[in-house]
Amino acid sequence: MEHIVIIGNGISGVTLARHIRKLSEKRITIISAESEYFFSRTALMYVYMGHMKFEHIQPYENWFWKKNRIELVNGFVEKVETETKKLLLKDGTSLSYDKLIVATGSKPNKFGWPGQDLKGVQGLYSKQDLEMLEKNAPNNKVCNRAVIVGGGLIGIEMAEMLRSREIPVTFLVREKSFWNGVLPTGESAMINEHILEHHIDLRLDTNLEKIIADDNGYAKAVVTDKGETIECNVVGLTAGVTPNIDFLKDSGIELGRGVKVNRFLETNIKDVYAIGDCAEQHEGIGSRRPIEAVWYTGRMMGEALAQTLCGNPMKYNPGHWFNSAKFLDVEYQTYGWVFSERSKKDTEQHFHWRHPVEKICITVALNKDSHQFLGINTFGIRMRHEIFDQWLTENRDVDHVMTYLKDANFDPEFYKLHEDEIVAKYNADFNKNINPKKKSWKRIFSIA
Repeated sequence: MEHIVIIGNGISGVTLARHIRKLSEKRITIISAESEYFFSRTALMYVYMGHMKFEHIQPYENWFWKKNRIELVNGFVEKVETETKKLLLKDGTSLSYDKLIVATGSKPNKFGWPGQDLKGVQGLYSKQDLEMLEKNAPNNKVCNRAVIVGGGLIGIEMAEMLRSREIPVTFLVREKSFWNGVLPTGESAMINEHILEHHIDLRLDTNLEKIIADDNGYAKAVVTDKGETIECNVVGLTAGVTPNIDFLKDSGIELGRGVKVNRFLETNIKDVYAIGDCAEQHEGIGSRRPIEAVWYTGRMMGEALAQTLCGNPMKYNPGHWFNSAKFLDVEYQTYGWVFSERSKKDTEQHFHWRHPVEKICITVALNKDSHQFLGINTFGIRMRHEIFDQWLTENRDVDHVMTYLKDANFDPEFYKLHEDEIVAKYNADFNKNINPKKKSWKRIFSIA
């Protein structure tokens, strides 16, 4: 019986295992040194904040794996021997495979800062990171202040977690405005305000120089490039992530920043594949980056590769870009492409609307000449993925989007509707006379 071995039990590896089992009787083994059972990584913050217990973020009961004949090995792979198809584990044991899938995810970036390996300095990615934060910052008596380095989504999550226990937080962001390499100016400015309103000490245009140790090897302060020394007990390194692939350096598998794969997720070595955060396409698909550390793309890679391994070759096809996140208590969604000012093309134009009081706004990207709809960002308004996906596929113009924008509102019965105000500003900005309409999408999106 063919033996498929998956290194990593995150969303991509587990999705792959589940779908292989649906399609075949192949022997499946998942190896992970992080945790015995799969858990939802995006929910780690809610465990620290007291909203859930760790067992609540495990989507499957412990008996699920045995019932579905998925073998679990708790161990760390130190070396991959592709010629003999053998894995060498840290505990001295070995495991043979017929087909190998690398799904080892990411690890927090470190940029050689002096003191970056001190006690009390950590990232926020793994179960071990959560346990370490619980130890380093159980309350505001043990942790008098935390300094977070890096202005991305993980950084804002960590800040929210620490503030939930009333721990003072200083947030060092190297950009002149929060996440302005991704967000357009209006949105970035709104998030700056929101962070400050949550009593987080936001330091923009500020870099970490070094971390200072106390006599016991713990972090006691950071020094910034502005010459400031900020006393703290915890330093959160959240300046992005990088593929977790160090153990593959002598394997013969082609590596870039991640594990190089084609559209079928194959590496240069026969019977070896890579999926999830650690996989790097030789060329980005459309406007996507070659590496995408995103939950849903990892799931989609697992689903596609399962088909290939079970005799139905299938290219990885992620479709239109979308993502969602939360900036403290403001929900964010993006569909299609809305680039920041420094990244957008000359042919791209933005329409921006912001609520005069609440932290609610949208930005729509369009082609300057054709007015084709390119993408939308929303903050504080939930939208329907399937409608925007269809509009992008149909190459609709922005007039159509504005005319039927009410159809895209996900929760009209719970959320105050803002579409009339949005369309009125669009009409004023573009000298249009759009009349908002609403039509039933039940027939189009009905579930069989």
